[in-house]
Amino acid sequence: MVEPDHPELSIGYQCRLLSISRSSFYYTPKGETEQNLGLMRLIDGQFLETPFFGVRQMTWHLRSSRDRGPSGAAKARRTGTW
Repeated sequence: MVEPDHPELSIGYQCRLLSISRSSFYYTPKGETEQNLGLMRLIDGQFLETPFFGVRQMTWHLRSSRDRGPSGAAKARRTGTW
């Protein structure tokens, strides 16, 4: 799409032609942290055993198995299946 080494068209002009922002051209997504991946595995495993758990019950479960670090309702919502 955008050729950074194009001899005549600047990156900004190429982005304008493609209707994308320059920041999205330079953006490199961050991967998930190991802590989040472990937390997601824990949530997935518990969700398969108890699919009726809501956010509050899942948060209680995560807090009772504290080996994963801090975990609140917002974190459970963000990394879970809700």
